[in-house]
Amino acid sequence: NILDISKIEAGKFDLTEQPIAICNLINNACSIISERAHAKGLEVRTECAGIPTGLLGDPTRMLQALLNYATNAVKFSESGIITLRALMQEEDADSVLIRIEVQDSGIGIEAEAVLKLFTAFEQADNSLTRKYGGTGLGLVISKKIIEAMGGEIHIQSTPNVGSEFSFSIKLQSVESKA
Repeated sequence: NILDISKIEAGKFDLTEQPIAICNLINNACSIISERAHAKGLEVRTECAGIPTGLLGDPTRMLQALLNYATNAVKFSESGIITLRALMQEEDADSVLIRIEVQDSGIGIEAEAVLKLFTAFEQADNSLTRKYGGTGLGLVISKKIIEAMGGEIHIQSTPNVGSEFSFSIKLQSVESKA
């Protein structure tokens, strides 16, 4: 994480543009977090219907951002469900606007603490660092990755109910680049 944030800040962060299968991305992330989630008694669900194929993006960096959201969902949830979801928001002849969401039933975040999440080495409540661990870099990196791809991040959270971390990103279709 420290290496990634250093590369981003130095302008040495390279993105690739290659074919990307969004539903595979969702399923890969689910597979990576499933064992840890099930060990805590959490159910993990995926939703990925109607997402077109033949899109271009950086699957490695999108998976990195998605995994930062998903591992936090597992970390900050003691019971309930974690849902990894992909939705198509808009489509035109050349591109598709995709929204990737991670919804949890975790501890939630107070509204005034949300802004701290995107400051390096900060967490919503630094006293939680002792209980949950972490460096406070994952969300900062996710935000910078998504913004470097021209996307936006979104957060909705209610204390003691859960959170939804998501990002929207416009992906070009393979045909538009041909």
